[in-house]
Amino acid sequence: MSDKSRQAYCYFWLFGLINNVLYVVILSAAVDIVGPTLPKSLVLLADIFPSLTVKLCSPFFIDKIKYSYRIWFLIIMSCLGMFLVSFKNLFVCLLGVSFASVSSGFGEVTFLQLTHYYGQISLNGWSSGTGGAGILGGASYMVLTSVFKVQVKLTLLMFSVLPFSFLFYFKLDSSDVNSNYQSLQEIDEAEDEQLEPFVVAFTHMNTSQSMHSTRQHISQTLKRLRRLVIPYMLPLTTVYLFEYLINQAVSPTLLFPINGDRESKSMPFFFHKYRDMYVTYGTLYQLGVFLSRSFGHLVRMRSLYILAFLQGMNLCSTVLQSWFYVVHSPWVVMILIFYEGFLGGASYVNTFLNILEQEKPEEAEFAMGAVSIADSFGVFLAALLGLGLEPKLCEHQITDNRPWCRME
Repeated sequence: MSDKSRQAYCYFWLFGLINNVLYVVILSAAVDIVGPTLPKSLVLLADIFPSLTVKLCSPFFIDKIKYSYRIWFLIIMSCLGMFLVSFKNLFVCLLGVSFASVSSGFGEVTFLQLTHYYGQISLNGWSSGTGGAGILGGASYMVLTSVFKVQVKLTLLMFSVLPFSFLFYFKLDSSDVNSNYQSLQEIDEAEDEQLEPFVVAFTHMNTSQSMHSTRQHISQTLKRLRRLVIPYMLPLTTVYLFEYLINQAVSPTLLFPINGDRESKSMPFFFHKYRDMYVTYGTLYQLGVFLSRSFGHLVRMRSLYILAFLQGMNLCSTVLQSWFYVVHSPWVVMILIFYEGFLGGASYVNTFLNILEQEKPEEAEFAMGAVSIADSFGVFLAALLGLGLEPKLCEHQITDNRPWCRME
């Protein structure tokens, strides 16, 4: 690996880490944000819907925005979002979650498109960094709040300074690995040149011509999107639907008694409260994601639907555990959650590696950004379904003399 390639890997690793770490922290804090009585999918919905909206709209406009402008937008939105999340008022908190979500979605589209210019090495760095965000976000939140007992408000404020690391974007000029461009300034200039004829033509059009041009642009963009659905978007959506149903709707009910009896003696030492189990599951999930996103490129999985099927099996297993209380020890469940994260990370990295390998160079940048819609759409569906699934599982557990889902 050359020095330039190593630099590109490290920078994109950092970008993936920072872009996703706030998303992870917010989901880890879901149980503290809404408490034990409200479904955790409420936070997931606020954390994914704005991001999904950005991704759905981005194919129609994002190529008109310079990368440097995007970076400043990411910093402002994510810092403001985390500041608001630290408030105790639920409405203000959810508003902050939404701001951070916009930043996360916009950032994912931006950096995935940038990997088109920097090649597979940058995608490997990005994927590993997004997995590392899970470890940093989930584990640090668990350690700070469960082990060191730091206040939730202070913990969330500590993470609000991380987005300034996006400023390392401006160091990318010296680490270019695509011979077609010498710097990101040249990439922005090339985008200006592509946009200039459009702007000039637009200024001379009448309203009717302008509307026709807009409709034609939308029609062409939709055709490009439809071609990506079956090979990439559908399996990725399915995987994320299954795994986030587990994470936000089922795992809050995968609980075990903490009361000092014989059964609870098998509990990990850091399970002091029931919310500690939820936070621990999130950390193990992110560990699995990190490992598969970091090393998934070494063992390629080109049949993405196999991963979707395996994740569906995980969902069935966890729902059965929640409903029937088959396993009476958390260790088996913890391993299953880790495996779930591993499959999710493998699906993500293999999807985008397939795009780089299979798509034409002139379509790769568009495809990298557009396919990112799929994971957010799967999470959004999971949030909607989870609003009903978690209360249903919890009500059944209460009638089954397992009231832990309503306890702190």
